Amino acid sequence: MRALLLAAGLGTRLHPITESVPKCLVPVRGRPLIDYWFDHLFASAMVERVLVNTHYLARQVEDHVANSDWAKRIDLVHESELLGTAGTIKANRHYFGSGELLVAHADNLTTFDVGHFFAAHAARPARCAMTMLTFRTDDPRSCGIVELDASDVVIGFHEKVEDPPGNLANAAVYVFTPEVADFVARLDGHVIDLSTEIIPHFVGRILAFDGRGYHRDIGTIESLRRANEDAGRLF
Repeated sequence: MRALLLAAGLGTRLHPITESVPKCLVPVRGRPLIDYWFDHLFASAMVERVLVNTHYLARQVEDHVANSDWAKRIDLVHESELLGTAGTIKANRHYFGSGELLVAHADNLTTFDVGHFFAAHAARPARCAMTMLTFRTDDPRSCGIVELDASDVVIGFHEKVEDPPGNLANAAVYVFTPEVADFVARLDGHVIDLSTEIIPHFVGRILAFDGRGYHRDIGTIESLRRANEDAGRLF
């Protein structure tokens, strides 16, 4: 399977750190965040290659990847203008071929079991076109909150609302069938967002997988501080 790590964002909520460092290279206990992803995905032996998109401070990301132990299995694609989280999928549809695709936001620190995630996707209900990693968040208003039926299929999705109906959140890690990638490729425009334009379309056809491990969005200075504290006992 091939994977896409979304790493092109500006990371403005992490200023002043990201004024000089791209968000995917922000250190957690002395290691760039994206290195945790490379180790996690490639160690699973289920991910063949990873595509990383770049935009902001792209040269730093390119230099870092060139010196990675995993460099021979990492591909880079530069976006002169940000395409949105799904626009990158559309622009690189050929890269993913006819197989299934793992998509993840690289600004998360996570310990989910990749093998169990893929196994859950393989055993998903026939109507489901994707599998979404979920986690219990301590800040529901900052996340996309999901509602599930008895089969753990997403039947409601609430993206960053003021009064969310729970704390089970979208972890922004997915396995997409080719149907999803093809749907994205058919959409008009170049800038396309996963959480507002793709996920709502597939509600009722998304299996939720509870990772039951650690997961944190490194989106703010406070979340970065907490990740640094937590990583000491996790890695």
